[in-house]
Amino acid sequence: MRPRTCGVARIAPASAIARLLLAFAAAGWLAVAPAAHAGVIRGTLHVPGARPAAVTPDRYPGRADAMPGMHAAPRGLAGDAVISVDHVPADADARIVSTAPRPRLAQKDQSFVPRVIAIATGTEVDFPNLDPIYHNVFSLSPTRRFDLGKYPQGHSKTILFPRSGLVNVYCDIHSSMAAFILVLPHHGFTRPHADGAFALPDLPAGHYTLQVWHPDLGTLTREVDVPASGDVVLDLSF
Repeated sequence: MRPRTCGVARIAPASAIARLLLAFAAAGWLAVAPAAHAGVIRGTLHVPGARPAAVTPDRYPGRADAMPGMHAAPRGLAGDAVISVDHVPADADARIVSTAPRPRLAQKDQSFVPRVIAIATGTEVDFPNLDPIYHNVFSLSPTRRFDLGKYPQGHSKTILFPRSGLVNVYCDIHSSMAAFILVLPHHGFTRPHADGAFALPDLPAGHYTLQVWHPDLGTLTREVDVPASGDVVLDLSF
């Protein structure tokens, strides 16, 4: 006699369940989520033109804490801008993976190089001293206060930036040195090339507020709609 199977449900194979769900979807009984799409906001940033930095000559060029041939970065460069969007969905932000090395703000030729860096919250920045003199890097910005103290050539220190905002960086020994760290709450940002060309990371379709920040030229904004397919090309000017 064959055993009875009353009260025991037979489970259909996974392939059969998949075919059944597809049939329901085709009949309109199930709502199928649309596939995710991503577009790129790209374009060119135009600036009025670079101008020399105003530098006060060092009255004591022979001192160990001064360099007679110090470098002064020009102002108004397109490459000093940071272009970002107001938000990036968490799942999309997690897919933006950078292969670049850890950012660094070096002290070189009695100047900060680069003058501007942009990072996401939770990023560490290295501060190597490449000059044959001492530097003392510090910031009094509420976003991230720090004082690295004096350290010589070949040494480097690292700071973590857990909050978003602007961080102004200076040297306690050389008043002419200044740099900017813009900390964003996500990875939806980029820096233009020297010719102003830029491209943001892939963004899901939707409405965004684009912001261009520049340490010398201020801020400009633009409302942008990223379509489900195709990129958005912008021509931006200060």
